[in-house]
Amino acid sequence: MANQLKNSAKPRKHHTSLAQRKPVRLRGERKVVIFNKPFDVLVQFTDENGRKTLKDFIPIRDIYAAGRLDRDSEGLLVLTNDGKLQAKLTQPSKNTGKIYYAQVEGVPCTAALQQFRDGLALKDGKTLPAQVEIVEQPEWLWERNPPIRERQTIPTTWLRITLFEGKNRQVRRMTAHIGYPTLRLIRFSMGNITLDNLLPGEWKEINFV
Repeated sequence: MANQLKNSAKPRKHHTSLAQRKPVRLRGERKVVIFNKPFDVLVQFTDENGRKTLKDFIPIRDIYAAGRLDRDSEGLLVLTNDGKLQAKLTQPSKNTGKIYYAQVEGVPCTAALQQFRDGLALKDGKTLPAQVEIVEQPEWLWERNPPIRERQTIPTTWLRITLFEGKNRQVRRMTAHIGYPTLRLIRFSMGNITLDNLLPGEWKEINFV
């Protein structure tokens, strides 16, 4: 996995907390930020109900998330003011792969994984063919707070999944559809942008061509 953590995005700044800094507003400059979104954080900058949002971690304004990442999911979030980059990372026509690691309940059989690869008929339409394989728990994995709820009598399995689209809660719905509910979900990469060793709650601005 160490080799996968290297990417072509050249780091510029690395931040672990707000450190009481005021938000930075940069006009006319292309901005690309990568963020390791912790569990239970909303992918938005405000929330009327007082829940954790991106504003609790990232002081840069006028950047927007490229694609979805649910509140109960973790991992890579790309934020930018570049509309073309957002389209490249999120539109199915661009064929940009997004890699997820999913811990599922049970041990998927070969036939179930093949359904994943062929495309599944969900309520909002058939999914594009996806790549999926059973893997060991990633060595770089951090502990989740709170931990997942596991049933001692049922084993769990880690899947490495590559999607080329971004339907709402797609991975979770796909694993549930084949009979193996997702317990934990982490996005590792979007195209050739990866987590790059960021810990949960850390972010950095990158140069990305």
